[in-house]
Amino acid sequence: MYGFGHGWGMGMGWGWLLPLLLIAIVYYLFQNRKTQRSSAQDILDKRYASGGISKEEYDEKSKHLKENA
Repeated sequence: MYGFGHGWGMGMGWGWLLPLLLIAIVYYLFQNRKTQRSSAQDILDKRYASGGISKEEYDEKSKHLKENA
C-alpha cells in the first residue's frame, strides 16, 4: 500500500544487505575456528620440538586435533 510494507528493506533496494551480512558472519566464524585449530597445532608442534612431550603423546594429540577439525 503506497510503497510501504515490503519488509526487510526489500522495497528500498537494501534487500541484498541481510544475506550479505549473514554470509559475512558465517565466514568470520569459520575462519576464526580454523585459526584456533591451527594455533593449537602450532602450540603442540612447539611443545614437541622443545622436548616437552614425547613422540607418542605428540602423535596422539595431533591425531585428535585433526579428527576434530
